[in-house]
Amino acid sequence: MAALRTLQPLARQAPRLASTARAPMVARRFLNTDTAPVLYSAHAKVVGARTGHVEGDDLVIDLTMAKALGGPGDAGKTNPEELFAAGYGACFQSAMNAAAMSMKIQMPEKKEDSIVETTVHFVGDMKKLDMGIRVDMKVKVRGLEKSQLEKVVEKAQEVCPYSRATRGNITTNIEVEQL
Repeated sequence: MAALRTLQPLARQAPRLASTARAPMVARRFLNTDTAPVLYSAHAKVVGARTGHVEGDDLVIDLTMAKALGGPGDAGKTNPEELFAAGYGACFQSAMNAAAMSMKIQMPEKKEDSIVETTVHFVGDMKKLDMGIRVDMKVKVRGLEKSQLEKVVEKAQEVCPYSRATRGNITTNIEVEQL
């Protein structure tokens, strides 16, 4: 009986140890978002949910329900998934530029030589109100060796605020391609 009590703490840790053994080790930065200084704040007011209107400091957007979700998919309007895809892609590309600079890797000067295509998939079951998102990202860069590009993308995943916010919460698949 005493031997069982001795082994119980190890048995409780086994699933946690097994899961960490399989997961790749990613350097973790510890930023206390409650106390860190605010660098910038963005504000948006939404009226009317997915078929409404959004206003922000420098933003005016009309929303529509995507056709795939049973809505009209009105031309000239957007939806939360497109907005998230745009924000994540832009943030990730900025993180790539910053990561490359910190690694003394020269990113291309022409904007069209560095492209991030982000697809946000709305997944789940609407009837059960059990929905989520999954992200597929294609990173295409001209002028870098594939190994350099992979290092830049790996570092960008560590520093991009969107990547950090979604890590462990949603699946993000990143495909790297040389242009």
